[in-house]
Amino acid sequence: MASADVMKAVKLRLDGFWTLTPISYPNEVFETPIDASPYLEVQYPIANEGPASIGAPGANVQREEGVIRFVLYVERGTGVVTGTEWLDDLRRHFRNQDFGPVRTYQASPPVTDDRNADGNYWSISAAIVYEADFIG
Repeated sequence: MASADVMKAVKLRLDGFWTLTPISYPNEVFETPIDASPYLEVQYPIANEGPASIGAPGANVQREEGVIRFVLYVERGTGVVTGTEWLDDLRRHFRNQDFGPVRTYQASPPVTDDRNADGNYWSISAAIVYEADFIG
């Protein structure tokens, strides 16, 4: 999971941009819409940290590297174009950006889930590679 500073920066950027659907953040109260209306889920599946500089006591740079994963859920049976366009906009908004301690890089094209034949929702996701530097 990402550090708190990374999650706060992502939430601030996303909340200021994304108005198309409700957003589900990790371990925050969220009710999945009963009517199968779309929503976006934010995940942090991978994060690692290591030294980026050594030798300056108390001022060494620690670099966190990880992935921000956006999963967009749309009603099953409504086609792929609209949801993919929404996810493409989100990918453009986060690709190659610098905000707070976060620097983002490539954004994967949309990926589908093998379980899309089950339930009310069809999901597509994209992963954004990030790094963040911290002193300590």
